[in-house]
Amino acid sequence: MPTVYPCAKVNLGLYVVERRPDGYHNLETVFYPIPLCDELTVELSSGPDDVMTLSGIPVAGDVKDNLVMRVVCQLRESFSIPPLHIKLQKNIPSGAGLGGGSSDAAYMMCMLNDMFSLGLSTEQMEQRVSTLGADCAFFVRCQPTMAEGIGNIFSNVNLSLKGWHLVLVKPDDFVSTKEAYSMVHPAQPQFPLKETIEGSPALWKKRLFNDFETSVLPLHPTILNIKEELYRRGAIYAVMSGSGSSVFGLFRDPQPEAEQIFAPHFVFTGQL
Repeated sequence: MPTVYPCAKVNLGLYVVERRPDGYHNLETVFYPIPLCDELTVELSSGPDDVMTLSGIPVAGDVKDNLVMRVVCQLRESFSIPPLHIKLQKNIPSGAGLGGGSSDAAYMMCMLNDMFSLGLSTEQMEQRVSTLGADCAFFVRCQPTMAEGIGNIFSNVNLSLKGWHLVLVKPDDFVSTKEAYSMVHPAQPQFPLKETIEGSPALWKKRLFNDFETSVLPLHPTILNIKEELYRRGAIYAVMSGSGSSVFGLFRDPQPEAEQIFAPHFVFTGQL
């Protein structure tokens, strides 16, 4: 009964650099994995059909549409996979800019590849899972990565935040894609992302930004207040992840009072 722990990610910088002819936008961002994880277990089903059991943070929608089940369906188009009993404990909140569903999908593909000796290479798994979401492929390797295009063109970045302490806060606010893009004007960043990210985090506050904050923070004062409170508490860098609504701060020291300070919001603290 294999069990894996799909991790979340945060965005370090997020720039909308140009509008594409297809109506989408080209982005620049850095994905960084964090130790906030779901729990995914797979075993053979005792019946003729797949069974998926969800627990933890509620997930909206039909389980048949869950990305984990879509991975199973996709792989069955090429491989013989018996009926499965899938147990997913959701600890990563959705609608948070943390990639929880994408991570579940990527970890599921890797686990089934191992369980049933499918012989897929890392690159093949990345290609397959990328059809389910632009950031899904990141979670196959799950290492610091610069993402461009619509978030699907990856390159290595020389970055380690080992030893830094993270405080992540997710309020109940929902941020729609329309809201996030409402005041964004595509442009190249003032400070090149890769150059900034490979420099000292002490400089990030003045050089590393999330373009979506321009739209989101004025409309969601709760998110703005969380960011400001993280800085008041001594964060070296604090920013919204993705298009929100979670905000995270990097600290040099542990923040044991964070859950109390940011109650009643979802709060995660951990060392990177």
